[in-house]
Parts: sequence; C-alpha cells; structure tokens
Amino acid sequence: MSKVTSKRTARRGRIFPEVNFSPEEIARRQAELDSFYQRCRPIFDRVQPELIQDHYNWFMVIEPDSGDYFIDPDQETAAQKARQKHPNQELGMFRLNKTGACGRI
Repeated sequence: MSKVTSKRTARRGRIFPEVNFSPEEIARRQAELDSFYQRCRPIFDRVQPELIQDHYNWFMVIEPDSGDYFIDPDQETAAQKARQKHPNQELGMFRLNKTGACGRI
C-alpha cells in the first residue's frame, strides 16, 4: 500500500489584494493619528503622576475634546465606561505606567 502525502504550497501575497492605498492616503492617515495622539498625550501626562501610585498598570481611556478620562483595571470595562458617556467620539487608550504603552513593543 502506498502512502499519499500532501504537500501544501505556501501562498504568498497580500491578504486583501483589492485594498491598495496610495502613499498620499497612507501619509494622511498617519498624520491624523499623530495629531490625535498629540491631543491625548498632554491629558495623560497631566494626570499620570497622581494616578500611577494607586492604579499602576490600569487602563486609561481619554476623550481629548472634553478632557474626560476613565480608568479601570480591565481594558474592556474602561472602554465601555468611555463609550457610555461619549458614544460617537474617537477615544485614546493608555496604560498607567511609565511609558503609557498598552501592549508589548
């Protein structure tokens, strides 16, 4: 009896080849993200020294237009709190630690 072995060929290429952005569109989106970050970061820098002692590594969600922020040890709960008060706004998420990063870099 002979054995049949199947050898899968690796597919190479883009996951969504129909989605192609121009370099101008990529630069525009990056500029929007950078400006949003520049609006959120001062709020984080202002309250981080007060909160880091009691709430180290908690998540902080910021709505930059109003200056409101919401903290919780659970990422999803912090986001839900923010979305209840600001349902249609863009929100920024930080972590209450030295860098403010939420995940691994």
